Amino acid sequence: MTGRDAAKAINDEPRQIVLVLQGGGALGSYQAGVYQALHEAGIEPDWIIGTSIGAINASLIAGNAPAKRLPRLREFWKRMEQNPVWNLRTAFPGFNERLAYWSTITNGIPGFFRPNPFAHAGYSYPLGADNAGFYSTSPLERTLNDLVDFDLINRSAPRLTVGAAHVRTSQMRYFDSRDGELTVKHVMASGALPPAFPAIRIDGELYWDGGILSNTPTEAVFDDNPRRNSLIFAVHLWNPVGAEPTTMAEVLNRHKDVQYSSRIVSQIARQQQAHRLRHVINQLAARLPENERNDPAVRELASYGCSTRMHVVRLLAPQLDHETHTKDIDFSPSGIMQRWDAGYAHTRSVLQQKPWIGEFDALTGVILHEHMDEMPIAAE
Repeated sequence: MTGRDAAKAINDEPRQIVLVLQGGGALGSYQAGVYQALHEAGIEPDWIIGTSIGAINASLIAGNAPAKRLPRLREFWKRMEQNPVWNLRTAFPGFNERLAYWSTITNGIPGFFRPNPFAHAGYSYPLGADNAGFYSTSPLERTLNDLVDFDLINRSAPRLTVGAAHVRTSQMRYFDSRDGELTVKHVMASGALPPAFPAIRIDGELYWDGGILSNTPTEAVFDDNPRRNSLIFAVHLWNPVGAEPTTMAEVLNRHKDVQYSSRIVSQIARQQQAHRLRHVINQLAARLPENERNDPAVRELASYGCSTRMHVVRLLAPQLDHETHTKDIDFSPSGIMQRWDAGYAHTRSVLQQKPWIGEFDALTGVILHEHMDEMPIAAE
């Protein structure tokens, strides 16, 4: 069943299914759980938009036939696991996770990134623009080429969009399979987070991780032309709401959440206002006499109207018990598994509730449905 057919099955109103995946490193295993629940429900996205780890997960989905998508996601995240040399979880709770953290910092992850020793030769050491990072992401290039069929991606079924930041101009750039060919470099550029990873060159220009400008690329759906009725599953990895920090560890953790949650609440509020105005224009134009509506000047003004409706289902990754500001590099097997399972459980719950079905204000063009789990998950 295609995403469009599945949308019709869960609601008679035809619309595209969109999956929006935020950046967040190791937290991205939550997104894999979200996709698993959608896949098992027979819902495949028509369009996937991702930034950073979201772009990587998106490419694994778009770059494989439906039957291979979940196995390829599992294979990728298996390659990301940092398994400690000693298993001391029982004697020293949290020790394995700390050991995995230091192993990642020191040695990198074989299928993702490896240390760049020249980066420690001094801040002024001439690394070159294409190598200026503490790590090399050449292992990620090999992993993606192993697991992703870019010829399939460029058939744009589903459509894939990845966000990256243009280094010279600080402008956000969305690379879209509908508009041009995507390669492994586009996905890597979307995840090239400085100063850890070097910028990636595309068509002669350097790009960094799109998350430094817009970590939640829902805007790509709202600004699409032409707009379409959409059911958008927006998968968030950073918590926009949190308690006041009382320790420096809590300050560092909360700071990252604030930095990367990307002001999604204010973005949605602005889009709700804009879409309401578009619906108002439609209603006003419909009240004009036919001869007035056919006037070229009126037709131009009426073109600013829009009748599309977008339901945004926001899924939010939970906090793990005792997690810290290093959570985005927590590639421990337990961390990956817990977040994956949480994404799966949250999405199954949302699919059972179907909050997008019902009667809604005719002037409302963007409707937000939130699923949050504010209770920490106890670490195993």
